Amino acid sequence: MVRYITPAVTPLTTDHRLDEEGLVALYKHLIGGGVDGILILGSIGEFFALSLEIKRTLIRRAAEIINHRVPLLVGTGGTVFDETVDLSRYALEQGADAVVIVPPYYFPLTGDSLEAYYDSLCQAIPGKVYLYNFPDRTGYEIPVETVVRLARRHPNLMGIKDTISGMDHTRELIKAVKPLRPDFEIYSGFDDNFAHNALSGGDGCIGGLSNLVPELCHRWVCAVREGDWTNIQDCQQAINRLMSVYAVGTPFVPYIKAAMALRGIGIGTTPTLPLPTATSEQSAALQAILQRENLLPQQM
Repeated sequence: MVRYITPAVTPLTTDHRLDEEGLVALYKHLIGGGVDGILILGSIGEFFALSLEIKRTLIRRAAEIINHRVPLLVGTGGTVFDETVDLSRYALEQGADAVVIVPPYYFPLTGDSLEAYYDSLCQAIPGKVYLYNFPDRTGYEIPVETVVRLARRHPNLMGIKDTISGMDHTRELIKAVKPLRPDFEIYSGFDDNFAHNALSGGDGCIGGLSNLVPELCHRWVCAVREGDWTNIQDCQQAINRLMSVYAVGTPFVPYIKAAMALRGIGIGTTPTLPLPTATSEQSAALQAILQRENLLPQQM
């Protein structure tokens, strides 16, 4: 069954502390909008710039607030093996349903090195593990052959988030892994690939626009499950238009937050340092996108 999982933003106060009220508002918005799960500490969650203390607090509070209403996935990857294992164990102890682990970044790794790395992780982590392939950020991709060998050996390796703009790599994953492990979940990491992923035999999407429009993403999931082609097309075209949010500034994370604040979701716009805050011109561009899609509070 296809799913749309939200890689949630991390609400922060203006002094860069965890925004407790924002967390409550965010998860209420996402769960009320019908998302099929929530991933915290992903790339949009700014895991790369958060202290271990904030990460642990966020994991604990997310588990408490979400309270098993939807599955909770936690990004625990980093550049230090023992820290990844420790944070993964902590997340599972706090009630997370699974952990999602990006490979180490800075130096590119070969397929053999990645295989050994994930072999050790899957053996050390007493719970469900997902791979996270994001070559634009790590500098290299997890090869399809590596995923196949890992999936064969580790029953607790449950799937992969494949964050690549096209469907080539994801398609090859589906073709190679699904016949061996039908239960192995293969998600696209860009929103506009959701329907293509589902049609190819994948499991859906873990996409950032669901922070902004969870109800649209839920409608899309329902349309795919029901084979409602008119609705599938409508949702695809709406998401295609909303993809322009990602292009307002670089990196895109602060502009997702700014768009959510404009929509009235109840979170602030503060990003982690050194990410920029949206300028007045960028905020105006975001407002124009939301107005065009009838997503501003006064339009709803």
